Amino acid sequence: MLYYLHQLKDAYEHLEVLNVFQYQTFRAAGAALTAFLLCLLLGNRVILKLTALKIGQPVRTKEEVNKLAELHGGKTGTPTMGGILIVGAVLISALLWARITNPFIQVLVFVTIGTGLLGFFDDYLKVTKKNSVGVRGKVKLVVQLAISLVAVGFLYLHPDTGEYIRKLYLPSVKYPVIEDMGIFTFVFLPLVIIGCSNAVNLTDGLDGLAAGCTVTTAATFAIFTYVAGHQVIAEDYLLVPYNKHAGEVSIFCAALAGAGLGFLWFNCHPARVFMGDTGSLSIGGMLGMVAICCKQELLLVIVGFVFVMEAMSVILLVASFKTTGKRIFKMSPIHHHFELSGWEESKVINRFWIISIIAAMIGLMTLKLR
Repeated sequence: MLYYLHQLKDAYEHLEVLNVFQYQTFRAAGAALTAFLLCLLLGNRVILKLTALKIGQPVRTKEEVNKLAELHGGKTGTPTMGGILIVGAVLISALLWARITNPFIQVLVFVTIGTGLLGFFDDYLKVTKKNSVGVRGKVKLVVQLAISLVAVGFLYLHPDTGEYIRKLYLPSVKYPVIEDMGIFTFVFLPLVIIGCSNAVNLTDGLDGLAAGCTVTTAATFAIFTYVAGHQVIAEDYLLVPYNKHAGEVSIFCAALAGAGLGFLWFNCHPARVFMGDTGSLSIGGMLGMVAICCKQELLLVIVGFVFVMEAMSVILLVASFKTTGKRIFKMSPIHHHFELSGWEESKVINRFWIISIIAAMIGLMTLKLR
C-alpha cells in the first residue's frame, strides 16, 4: 500500500522524498521494523489476554514422556497460541509495505492465513481438551495438502509465474535440471510446503528455538528473493532463476524476520508465551512458499537445516525402532535427545541457533558457486 506513495512526487515536486517507497530494500526494512514493533507493542497485551482466557500450554504427562515431564513441568500453564502475534504482524506489515497485486504476495498471504487457521484450531483443541493431541495427523495433512494445492495451482495458472514455477533447480547449478516438471509440479511443490510446515512445528519444542531459527532463515531468503527479482543481478551476475515478481517477496521475508525477533522478546528462555501450532505451522508454510517463489526449494534443506534435522530425527527414530526395536536417539525431535543427555535447555537452544546461522551462511555461499 505504501508503495504507491512514490507516485505523489509526480504531482508535488516538494514530495520527491517519497520516491524511496518504490525501492524494495527500503520497504523491506520498513516491513521488518513494523513487524518487530507490532510484536513488541502488542506482546504484553496478547500475553495477558491469553492468560486471562486460561489458554495455557498442556505439557505431556510423566507417563507419556517420563524424565522430560520433570524438565518441562514448570512450563505448565504458560500461555500458548502466541503465534497470532507473528501471523498478525507479518500480514499487517506485508500488506502495508508490499504490493498486494503481486501474485507471490497474494499466494503467501493465502498460505499464511490457511496454515495459521489450521494451527489455531489445533491449539484450540489441545487447550480445551487439556491434552497434546489436537487435530488428528491425517486431518492435518489433508488440510495442508488442500492449502498447498490451491497455492501451487494459482501460480501454475498465472501467466507471469506458470512457466517459472514448473522448473526445478539445484543449488549452485546455473540451469534448471528439469525444464518443466509438468503434473509433478503438483506433487513436489506441495511436498515442500507441507514438509516445511511440519518441520517447523516439530522444532517448536524449546523456548525461542523455532523463533530464532525462523529469523535466520527468513533473513537469508530475503536476500535470495531480492536477487531473484533483480534482472541484472540474477541473470547477468549471479546467474540465479529470475522472475520480475520475486523481489517483492523479500519484503514478506523481512516482515517475518522482524516478527520473529519481536516474538523472541517474549519467547526467549524462560518463555512468557509459546507460539503454538498457530505460529509454527504458519511459519513453516510461509518459508516453504517463499522457497518456491525464488525457485530455491532444495536450498531450503541447507538454509533451514535445523528444521530438517528435527524432522529427520523423528523419521529416523521411528524407522529404527520399527525395524530393529532399538532407539537411535533417547527421544525425538532431536532437541529433546540432547536435553535428556544432560544439556541445559538454554545450551540446546543457543547451539541450535549457531547451527542455523552457519547453515544460513553456507546457503548464501551458493550464490557465487555457479
